[in-house]
Amino acid sequence: MNIIWEIGEPDLIKVKDLVNAHNNPIVENRINRNVNRIGIQIDKDAIIKTMLMCLLSAQQDTYPDSDFEVFFRKKPFLLTYEFLSKATIIEVVLDDVLKINGLTKHSKKITNYFTSNFSFLEGTNWALQTKLENSLKIESTKQSERDLADNVDKTFKGFGSKQARNFLQSLGLTKYEIPIDSRMMNWMKDFDFPIKFSPTALQDRAFYHFISDGIQLLCEKADIYPCILDAVIFSSEPEINRTKENSL
Repeated sequence: MNIIWEIGEPDLIKVKDLVNAHNNPIVENRINRNVNRIGIQIDKDAIIKTMLMCLLSAQQDTYPDSDFEVFFRKKPFLLTYEFLSKATIIEVVLDDVLKINGLTKHSKKITNYFTSNFSFLEGTNWALQTKLENSLKIESTKQSERDLADNVDKTFKGFGSKQARNFLQSLGLTKYEIPIDSRMMNWMKDFDFPIKFSPTALQDRAFYHFISDGIQLLCEKADIYPCILDAVIFSSEPEINRTKENSL
């Protein structure tokens, strides 16, 4: 039994009109980083910061000038590899930093996940960093991005399919695989996407792949990359309801 995605001309017109109506700095930044691969930095500090950002964004309010936004805009960013590698108990240090910066929601869970993930990276001699660096050396494909995203999903505790793709997209490493979050789901509902589903359904990796296939095919037919559609949808929401896109 097979399900076939059928995309009509009205669907393509709606997507193209939406993208053409939203030429803004967020979309331009996504094109530069994720499509043209300009200014991408893959090192331990970038991995640590992005991993923490993904863990926190699932739990914290992320509207403009929220504690979350202020924390990740700080330069220099405190939680560097050098700083953490010298910490006696990373979980305690991270908990203190989060509390000082007002990021207290589910902080115990987040510090547990972060500490476990950091220990895993150290224990595997940062093999994930090598995989991320290698992905920059080749022309990405839908399958190579999906394989990498699924690897991150399996590697990091507290992630899942959505945050794995958020992680890679934030690093500038993906064009096709995107996070299917509440923002994207709301757009899909308004777009009359033919499959109705709940966030819980996306916890199944195979189902996430299935929905991604539909989005990717729609974007392919419309001659845009999924990461650009994601940026357009992200930037088209009222400012009070969205955060500025995080920059490393």
